Amino acid sequence: MPTGDELSAFGRLAALSEDQLRTLARAGRDVAFPAGHRVIGEGLPADRCWLIRRGRILLDAQVPGRGGVVLQTLEGGDVLGWSWLVPPYRWHFGAVTAEPVEAIEFDAPTLAELAERDPRFGRALTLMLFEALLDRLQATRARLLDLYRNPAETAGAPRITARRGGR
Repeated sequence: MPTGDELSAFGRLAALSEDQLRTLARAGRDVAFPAGHRVIGEGLPADRCWLIRRGRILLDAQVPGRGGVVLQTLEGGDVLGWSWLVPPYRWHFGAVTAEPVEAIEFDAPTLAELAERDPRFGRALTLMLFEALLDRLQATRARLLDLYRNPAETAGAPRITARRGGR
């Protein structure tokens, strides 16, 4: 089980108090995945989330006629999984490890129960997850612009890229 001090190293959790970090730590467990492990299957039930300690995870989506397309790479310090917050609680993307990964895993029903008991904790947790969601949307937008840009229109123009942690 992780400690509150270990969780405080994750920048995304800065809004949580020491007590809230300890509460969150009690709900987490350390996990490890080998390279090539499918962590999330698009369309399957979403019942957990992760804070990535080390390693890289590829977010992917199934695109008709193209198969699996990598949308983003997550690494240490990133959050994986927020689909458990919104019905119908299904994963909207897939995720596979690009290399061995160490993470902290949280059970969604436990997080939901903790948020119900302590609305301040629930609000801080939700804001943290939505911040990660906004970052992910911006990165996906930049990736799509890059994939579908017309080279004739952008010849000599600066390339648009997503900054880590930007909004």
